[in-house]
Amino acid sequence: MFEFDQYLGFLAFLGILTLGFWLMIFLTAFAIPYWITGVALEKRKMKKEAKRKELEEKNGTL
Repeated sequence: MFEFDQYLGFLAFLGILTLGFWLMIFLTAFAIPYWITGVALEKRKMKKEAKRKELEEKNGTL
């Protein structure tokens, strides 16, 4: 019916498929939202800092 090499190949295929599935779950659930949130917070921080510098220059205080 099936040879042992085919069985090992099938197990390797299942292992790779399973690892890929859990990697995609991890990336979509944790890593990508964490990255996007970090970028958004950093951008907000930079805008706030630029606005503060602009107000300081406008008021003449450094």
